[in-house]
Amino acid sequence: MEKLKTLMDAKDLWVELRPGRLSYMILRGTYGEKIHKTFGMTRQGVRWRFWHLFNREYVAAFETIIFMEKNFGPQLREHAIRISQERFALRQEVNSVTFQPANVIVRK
Repeated sequence: MEKLKTLMDAKDLWVELRPGRLSYMILRGTYGEKIHKTFGMTRQGVRWRFWHLFNREYVAAFETIIFMEKNFGPQLREHAIRISQERFALRQEVNSVTFQPANVIVRK
């Protein structure tokens, strides 16, 4: 993620919205050799990972939030944000390369 952010900050990559019945995000830019040097994979590999991370996981998280708030109302949002910030901070303290749920980290 940090490498991707660096390339986006340098304007080598950017994200565009492809509107439609089911809109989606695409990664744009002239990033052939730079991508290979930065990530050690092909452009198609980076695009595939971007697609799955942003168009599946990130968007799905918001779908879940919309579903929960439609059924239970937005009054739980502040609690959820606080809890997620605490868990994120805990993961930062551990400085783990792999993603681990916060309850696993606390047990350690």
